Formats: sequence, structure tokens, C-alpha cells
Amino acid sequence: MIDIEVLHRVSETLAARREASPDSSYVSSLFHKGTDAICKKVAEEAAETIMAAKDKDLLHVVWEVTDVWFHTMVLLTHFGLSVDDVLAEFRRREGVSGIDEKKSRTAK
Repeated sequence: MIDIEVLHRVSETLAARREASPDSSYVSSLFHKGTDAICKKVAEEAAETIMAAKDKDLLHVVWEVTDVWFHTMVLLTHFGLSVDDVLAEFRRREGVSGIDEKKSRTAK
């Protein structure tokens, strides 16, 4: 089971860093660089996850997925969203066929 509270604590820390000086932390520097820099980090970490998976290096898969989650949370925070927004969407999709869920998004 995922410790949801750790995700909330990370989310709160990220929100606190949004307005901090870019010299004060790595996350603050990403926020100040903007959307493109944050998206680049998400893509970079996703690519590293794929490489670790292809190498069947399970420990590195865990490390890289953690990096993907973290940088995705940075992206959410950048747009004023949080882990709670993603959790709400997971709850909405729970028990819904992937095919039906995809159709519901394209029908809008």
C-alpha cells in the first residue's frame, strides 16, 4: 500500500517552494525556469525508466519511477494542482473499463 501521506508531504513541500528563490532549492529553480524545463525533466525521467525496464534492472526501475512521480508532482504544482487532483481522477476511473474511459474522454 502506498503511504499517501508521504505524497501529501511532498506535495506541500513543492507548493512551499513555488515562490522561493531559485537559488534556494532545485525545485525552486525548476519552477523559475518554467513549463518547458519541467516537462523536459519529466520526459528525461520517463526515458530513464524505459531504459531501466528494458535492462530488467528492477531497482533502477523503482528509482526512475520515483523520479517520474516526483517531477510529475513538480509539474502539477507548477499548474496549481496537487496529488489530490490525480487521486480524485483515479477514484473516478476505478472500476471503469480502460476502453470505456478512453471513449468518455474523446466524446467530450
